[in-house]
Amino acid sequence: MTRVDAHHHVWDLTGREQTWMAGPEMDPIRRNFSIADLEPLAAAAEISATVLVQTVGLVAETVEFLEIAAGNDLVAGVVGWVDLTAPDVADTVASLQDRPDGTYLKAIRHQVHDEPDVDWLLRPDVQRGLAAVADAGLAYDLLTKTPHLPAAIQTVRNLPQLTFVVDHISKPVIGEPLDPWATQLRELAALPNVTCKLSGMVTEADWTTWTAKDLQPYAETVLEAFGPNRVMFGSDWPVCLLAASYADVVTTAETLTSTLSASDQESVFNATATRTYHLT
Repeated sequence: MTRVDAHHHVWDLTGREQTWMAGPEMDPIRRNFSIADLEPLAAAAEISATVLVQTVGLVAETVEFLEIAAGNDLVAGVVGWVDLTAPDVADTVASLQDRPDGTYLKAIRHQVHDEPDVDWLLRPDVQRGLAAVADAGLAYDLLTKTPHLPAAIQTVRNLPQLTFVVDHISKPVIGEPLDPWATQLRELAALPNVTCKLSGMVTEADWTTWTAKDLQPYAETVLEAFGPNRVMFGSDWPVCLLAASYADVVTTAETLTSTLSASDQESVFNATATRTYHLT
């Protein structure tokens, strides 16, 4: 079975600062990470295709990621960035798609969870930008935390023509009560045009003491709410290295989905990502 890692990053700190990487706790990942670093880890975990996801709000990074995708056999798609609030957002998306490597652009993402306005997604200019993403035939990755979920729910309702992908199960704090996160995530999952990444959980738990048992209630909530055919695995490498190795993240995801049927496991580790991102 082809297995897909639907969420990872790369960065070169000599060429671009990652401003979110602040504080000494980030020291373990404050170095360059490339596709060459990921390739042996993915091969060992029997991952044969990946989705490379933006880290900064720059179109230039998206261009670089498209070039990376075109230059190797591992990256099957790119989730890039454009300024959704810009009047010419449709033109920017079109210019990326018109590149020789533009077919690798599968979705757009913005760091919504860093916006001080929890209703940022509902701004008229953002809604217009999201409509342009839909018109271009792309998906949109929702990078949110629990306080942003009400706006995300309304946004998904407003744009039924756009496929949304919830990153990192909307980043609940592992170990805190499931609600209101679980109730709001179920409300989001009730809408047919949204899928969810089973990713990013280890860094929302205690980095040194987490276990698969700690993550299980959150994974079960996601799998029950969305169903395996709308859930996809993502490693969040190399951010995951703050709390776990690549192999540990893959193994933990296997453990959390071990009670599913073979076909449902295939959905989580392949079919959902392949279908949602139109991977080839």
